[in-house]
Amino acid sequence: MSAMDKLSNKAQELSGKGKQAAGDATDDPDLKAEGQKDQAAGNLKQAGEKVKDAFK
Repeated sequence: MSAMDKLSNKAQELSGKGKQAAGDATDDPDLKAEGQKDQAAGNLKQAGEKVKDAFK
């Protein structure tokens, strides 16, 4: 996994956590759901990169 990919994926995950927290604080279910989606996407990308690295 390249360092830039890892950093980008982690940034997406952290951004999702922020959106989810903001959605919780403002009772905005759409923002909360978007944050959860961003977290899941970041985690999925990280897992995909790890699988690619395992086959190198």
